[in-house]
Amino acid sequence: MRMALIPVFASFLYYGYIGWALIFFLIAGISDGVDGFIARKFKQESELGTILDPIADKLLMTTAFIVLTMPDVQAPVRVPFWVTAAVIGRDVLIVTVAGAIHIMTGFRGFQPSWLGKLSTTVQVAAVALILLSAVFGYTFYLRATHLIVVLFAFASGIHYIFYVARLMKDEEK
Repeated sequence: MRMALIPVFASFLYYGYIGWALIFFLIAGISDGVDGFIARKFKQESELGTILDPIADKLLMTTAFIVLTMPDVQAPVRVPFWVTAAVIGRDVLIVTVAGAIHIMTGFRGFQPSWLGKLSTTVQVAAVALILLSAVFGYTFYLRATHLIVVLFAFASGIHYIFYVARLMKDEEK
């Protein structure tokens, strides 16, 4: 469902319907939490779900940051390019490192790290705060929000490299 909401969210955001974009973003975020809770509570976790869930998260966040960075978007606030580059760069780094490790060693035990999950949570909160600032006109906290997103993206990207190294060592034992 989250993946189906992404083009709806992006369209509302692009054309300046920020309130609607915020509503669909919140629906996507809440559905992520509810889906995860139900899967864990009723032991309905599946291999497909463990693959699609982070993909849906990344697609939603990447779309949100790209659209909020585009100069011709009719939103009253913009995300600086360096913030979007950090968010996407982190994901590119992780996928590249994981792909290289898999090709060289055959290792497949990649798992999300706690700092990576926290970074994604920070990104979700940041997009919600950015959209709220566009709806209500409060922008005083945006610079701090941008900086926090970048710091978490950088820290979690570096952390993930060491985290995977530890996972690989643990698998060798």
